[in-house]
Amino acid sequence: QVQLVESGGGLVQPGGSLRLSCQASRSIISFNAMGWYRQAPGKQRELVATITNIPNSGRTNYAESVKGRFTISRDNAENTLYLQMNSLKPGDAAVYYCNVQGVFRDYGWGNYWGRGTQVTVSS
Repeated sequence: QVQLVESGGGLVQPGGSLRLSCQASRSIISFNAMGWYRQAPGKQRELVATITNIPNSGRTNYAESVKGRFTISRDNAENTLYLQMNSLKPGDAAVYYCNVQGVFRDYGWGNYWGRGTQVTVSS
């Protein structure tokens, strides 16, 4: 079973920074998309940032609300996805989930989600 494990969440003051990580339990051979989503209480899960391999769709995509503050990146060798979050606002508070749609060693194609990591922004 492929697992995605997020880490790096926590409590931060407004204006602060956090770096989220998402470690895959199996090597990612190839992918269509990988990204970060978030869900605040009472709201639907929303896209935060993605990296795609789909032609003409753009390499990285960000929600308007996080553009210029968040940066998505990946480490191929470590099978890890990152989200650097700067200038955090109370509205960024949510559970953050990572998602990978790709081919995993020994498991083939799959669309997997992590269990989430809580980000709280409060003074």
